[in-house]
Amino acid sequence: MRYDSIDPQFFARNRERLLGKLKPNSLVVIHANDILPTNADGTMSFRQNNDLFYLTGVDQEETVIVLCPDAPAEADREILFVRETSELISIWEGDKLTKEQATGVSEIKNVQWVDGFEAAFHRIAPHVENIYLHTNEYSRANTIVETRNRRFIRECQERYPLHRYERVALLLQELRMVKDIEEIRFLQKAMDITEAGFRRVLKYLKPGVGEWELEAEYLHEFVRNKSRGFAYAPIIGAGKNACVLHYLENDQICEDGQMVLMDVGAEYANWNADMTRTVPVNGKFTPRQKDVYEAVLRVMWGANDILRPGLTPIEYQKQVIEIMEKELIGLGLIDAEEAKKQDESKALVKKYFMHGTSHHLGLDVHDVSPPNAPFGVGQVFTIEPGIYIREENLGVRIENDVIIGEEENIDMFENFPTTVEEIEAAMAE
Repeated sequence: MRYDSIDPQFFARNRERLLGKLKPNSLVVIHANDILPTNADGTMSFRQNNDLFYLTGVDQEETVIVLCPDAPAEADREILFVRETSELISIWEGDKLTKEQATGVSEIKNVQWVDGFEAAFHRIAPHVENIYLHTNEYSRANTIVETRNRRFIRECQERYPLHRYERVALLLQELRMVKDIEEIRFLQKAMDITEAGFRRVLKYLKPGVGEWELEAEYLHEFVRNKSRGFAYAPIIGAGKNACVLHYLENDQICEDGQMVLMDVGAEYANWNADMTRTVPVNGKFTPRQKDVYEAVLRVMWGANDILRPGLTPIEYQKQVIEIMEKELIGLGLIDAEEAKKQDESKALVKKYFMHGTSHHLGLDVHDVSPPNAPFGVGQVFTIEPGIYIREENLGVRIENDVIIGEEENIDMFENFPTTVEEIEAAMAE
C-alpha cells in the first residue's frame, strides 16, 4: 500500500461533528469529483473531493455519501455509495473497493453500489425538510468547470423545488479549520518527505544546473518516499525568476552568484506540505543576499509570535506589514521619512512584499476556512514572508508550516535547514 493506513475512526468523528451542526430533519449529499479529460481520450489523474474524503476516506471516483441522522430507519442514516467493479474494469483499471473494504475504510456499515443512489435518494428525500448540497465555496475558487455536485444541485432542485436547501461546504469549512491528531500525523509525514527532498536538492545544486533538474530531484525523492508527487505545481526560480510569485516554467539555468527560490511541497495521502526556501546557487550567501535573507527570516519569526489564537487574519497581516516596513527601511529599500507619510495601503512596503503572509494548510494547500475567521488552537498555517527586489534580480521567500498551540506554536519544520549558517553547512556536506 502506498500510504500508511488512516484510522477509520477519524472519518467517523468527522461525520459526527458535521451531524451536530445540521438543522433537524435534514439530508446531506456529497458526490465525488469527476475524472477530468485532457485531449483525445486522455484524462487527468483523479483527485478526490476533499470534503467527501474528509467524511469517508474513500479515494475513488463515482462515490456518494448520504447522511440523514433523523431517518426512521437506522440503515438510512449513513449510506455510502461506491462504484461496482466488473471483470472488464478490473482488467483495464484495476480493482475497486468491495462493500466490505469500503466499510473498513469509512466505518459506514451501509455500503451500496452507486447505481442504487438515485432510488435511495428519491426514497428518503420526500421525508426531510432540509437538503444540504455541496459546492466549492472557497473565496478564490475558479468554478469554470461544472462538477458532479453542481450537476446534482440542478437535478435535485428541479425535482424537489419546495425543499429548503442549505450549504454543507460552509459547515465543513468550520470543521476542517481545526486539525485532528490523525491529520497532524499525515501532514507531518508530508513535511518530512519535503525535508528529504530539500536536503537532496541542497547537495545537488551548483552553478549550471537547470531549474527543471532541481524539480526532478524533488520529484524523485517525493515519489520514492510514497508521495504521489508535488502538492502543487512547483516554483523553482533563480535570479530574476524568484521575483515572479507564481513562476512555473522552471526552464532556466541557475547561475553562479544567483539565489534560487524553491516553493515546493510533497503530498501524502491527500494531505500537503508547503515549503519555501531561497538559497545561494554556489552555496555561499553574499553580504547583500545574507542581509535580505535574514531580514525575511526575522519577519517570519515575528509573524510566528503574533500568529496566536483570537487574532483575525486581517489584523495579523497589518501587524506583519509593520514588521516588514522596519526591515525594508533597514535594507535601504524604503526611506524612513517617506514611510511615515504612508497611508493604510502601505504602498511602499507592498512594492517589495505584495502577498499575504499565511494561509490554512491541510487537505487543500490553501485550506478552507470561513472568511477572516479568528485563529484558533489546532489550526495549521503557513508563514511565508518575502522580499522581492526586481531591480536587483533578487527575490527571497521563506516559508514554514506551524500548528497553533495553547502556549506557543509548534514548528512542523523544526529539522529543516533555515538559517544562513544551516543552509551553507547543508550545501557543503
